[in-house]
Amino acid sequence: MELSDKIKSLPNRPGIYQFKDEEGKVIYVGKAKKLRNRVKSYFNDATTHNGKTRVLVRKIKDLSYMEVESEQDALLLENNLIKEFKPRYNILLKDDKTFPWLCLKKEPFPRIFSTRTRVIDGSEYFGPYANVKLMKTLLSVATKLYPLRTCNFNLSPENIKAGKFKVCLEYHIGNCKGPCEGLQSAEDYNQGIKMIKDIIKGNTKEVLQVLEREMQDAAEKLEFEKAQFLKDKLEALLKYQSSSTVVSATVKDAEVYAFKQELKKVYIGFLRVVDGAVIRGHVQEVKIGLEEEPAEILAYAVRAMRAEADERSQEIIIPMEIELLEEGLNKHVPQRGDKRSLLELAERNIKYHILERRKQDRMVNPEQHFSRILTQVKEDLRLKELPIHIECFDNSNTQGTHPVAACVVFKNGRASKKDYRHFNIKTVEGPDDFASMEEVISRRYSRLLKENESLPQLIIIDGGKGQLSSAMKSLEALGLRGKISIIGIAKRLEEIFFPGDSIPIYIDKRSESLKLIQQLRNEAHRFGITHHRNRRSKAAIGTQLTEILGIGDGTAEKLLRHFLSVKNVKEANEEQLQVILGPVLAKKVFAYFNS
Repeated sequence: MELSDKIKSLPNRPGIYQFKDEEGKVIYVGKAKKLRNRVKSYFNDATTHNGKTRVLVRKIKDLSYMEVESEQDALLLENNLIKEFKPRYNILLKDDKTFPWLCLKKEPFPRIFSTRTRVIDGSEYFGPYANVKLMKTLLSVATKLYPLRTCNFNLSPENIKAGKFKVCLEYHIGNCKGPCEGLQSAEDYNQGIKMIKDIIKGNTKEVLQVLEREMQDAAEKLEFEKAQFLKDKLEALLKYQSSSTVVSATVKDAEVYAFKQELKKVYIGFLRVVDGAVIRGHVQEVKIGLEEEPAEILAYAVRAMRAEADERSQEIIIPMEIELLEEGLNKHVPQRGDKRSLLELAERNIKYHILERRKQDRMVNPEQHFSRILTQVKEDLRLKELPIHIECFDNSNTQGTHPVAACVVFKNGRASKKDYRHFNIKTVEGPDDFASMEEVISRRYSRLLKENESLPQLIIIDGGKGQLSSAMKSLEALGLRGKISIIGIAKRLEEIFFPGDSIPIYIDKRSESLKLIQQLRNEAHRFGITHHRNRRSKAAIGTQLTEILGIGDGTAEKLLRHFLSVKNVKEANEEQLQVILGPVLAKKVFAYFNS
């Protein structure tokens, strides 16, 4: 049957659909309230779709569908099929192997240990834990309170009865109660496992009550050694509990999901709150297939992360309204209060995660790191090509005296100091920044054209509309209008101006592209100010010391290096001057300042 005939024969009922390519591979799985209407929407008017969706539609050669009773069933089936087929164009949680889990092994006398690999064998997994130190502390406290075995023997009842194993050093130092020789019953061992699971899940209230009750019983029976042992356990657990991040008595049991999209990456920040304390948190990266809406991406991530969890709360805190179709689930989009503070904490975790990833990227693959930043600059400024070569200009003068300009050059996102240039303004009288900028741009690019040097993809002017217009005059005169992208950045509000447009744009203050632009602007300002100070210093020397007969620039510099200022030279006596100048010149300099 042709694809078009299959689409016409689809029922208008809830269900899921699978798009397949020419090899029969599933490339997209979707759910729908009305199958026929939803599938037809992909093929009706391709011009309304974004780029990725148009690519998907071109690759669809076949489809299959499955009808279900309700939208809730469609949602569950969609999640299962996405996990099974991992279609290229669907939203997918990235398989992040960097975070460890705590594994409670499915075996007689279960062991508990950390692992970075989840195996589907019936074992229980808790986590993941972004903070490895916290996970190790948790594991240490739990196993100290309730000692467990660490050996990997098969402690079946038959093997224990046959006497196949002997207790090891862990038993003799008190870290294990010897289940391998039948010295600890399965019932007693499993009671400890139950308590450890409660501690891991943050349900310490019941464990504390049990320990306190046992301690009092032991004291009443005059078993003081046992009572002291239980007291030590109680204090250890209280100390661990106090190290958790206590939030508020108003938030008892909740899951928090924060959302952030940066370029083509999406991050979901997760926090688990139990009894008013954050017991676990991590950041999950999400792979986007098509150009989905943020609410749709967040909804998928929440469904997938809750499906993986061993326990789920009936309250979730989220930054936007999403559709989950889960009965009995309370959703909150807080605007203020403790719940809003929790959401902001999850958002900060995303921020720190991104910064850490960038730091790692810069160390491991610096070229990719700077390429990503330049890609963001290209998108934010709507450039035609990647700005591999950027130049930034800044003017500097003191009430019109000694006017100079600076040009700094960045290549591949990094400063190329050998290409820096400074200019002494030649044709402008008085403090005229606009005319100075026009002169500098003309001189810079007429020379690059004359010497057949490569031109930048982006020019940044430190200033607003006036300086930008002056720079454009020079580019037009050189025939470079439209060949080089140019912007102006105003200092006050970090406004970005484009030629011919009086309304500026504002880039996110936290974005890497604005930080790179600011770095260029600040570097140009620093380089220009340094050159301007040098000119003023030389001029000051020239107007005072070099006016003395026999004192040239070199001798003047020697005097300044020794006496540090012209004022100190004036106050020096003839003997002090002779140390640097000799008797003849010393007499001339002393007479000049003291006549």
